[in-house]
Amino acid sequence: MIYLKWSISQLQKYRNKDFTFDEVIQVDDLQQDDSTIRKVSPMRISGRGDIDATKITFHFKIEGYLILPCSRTLVDVKFPINVETTETFLLQDAIMQLEEDVHHVRGEMIDLKPIIREILLLEVPMQVFCEDDQSEDAAPQSGKDWEVISEEAVPQKVDPRLAGLAKFFEDNQQDKD
Repeated sequence: MIYLKWSISQLQKYRNKDFTFDEVIQVDDLQQDDSTIRKVSPMRISGRGDIDATKITFHFKIEGYLILPCSRTLVDVKFPINVETTETFLLQDAIMQLEEDVHHVRGEMIDLKPIIREILLLEVPMQVFCEDDQSEDAAPQSGKDWEVISEEAVPQKVDPRLAGLAKFFEDNQQDKD
């Protein structure tokens, strides 16, 4: 069974009628495109389609989670996915006057899975952090002559080359007061 893939003639039967869908799909092949993704849960795709003579618009929600490595400790972090989107497909080279991204239908089939894959890849954050950095699976947080510290723990030092400039601004503030 092919999920989230319909022929245009199949969709045209729902013109001006309710067309809803609620599917659970596997997108495990995301790991091939982004090596930081360790696991992909089954994704629930639910929504509706608005079908007319010139375009088909899908309004849907993607729910699931990704397992990603913690940027600090490398342990697995469950990153929730909860995305709502609207995707419009133009039929027969129709001209769209709206300022939205549209997809041009090539052939007789509309497949949402490549679009879902792209949305999921865009959802992967650059960094993700786990709550427990003391886990036994975690990368070490200290060693001989080093340790990981937070930004708040770093004292603010003024570059000696800029110390005179800092004093200049302090003098200007006092003159204004």
